[in-house]
Amino acid sequence: MRALIWLFRLFLFLLLFGFAVKNDDVVVLRFFFGAEWHVPLVLVILLFVVIGVLIGVTATVATLYRQHREIGHLRGRQGSPAPAEGRNTLPLAHGPDLPESY
Repeated sequence: MRALIWLFRLFLFLLLFGFAVKNDDVVVLRFFFGAEWHVPLVLVILLFVVIGVLIGVTATVATLYRQHREIGHLRGRQGSPAPAEGRNTLPLAHGPDLPESY
């Protein structure tokens, strides 16, 4: 299975490398106030992929941080210390198929 995954990675790398080699033409990016930037097309594509990845990672980290803070708040760690022994507390729910203690 590992050999198959590495073969797929090699194929994907060669496909993307061939795409980069075929798209080495210089393009002109025109900005405001007459500013221009002459750069190969593959670098423009790579730049925007990196920018997209950074935006995605930033959004993910912000969400994870918010969830981490919310979990800590719900556990009561922000203002009061956590209980030392979890087995001494009462169970949250009772029922015929639920254990009496956790």
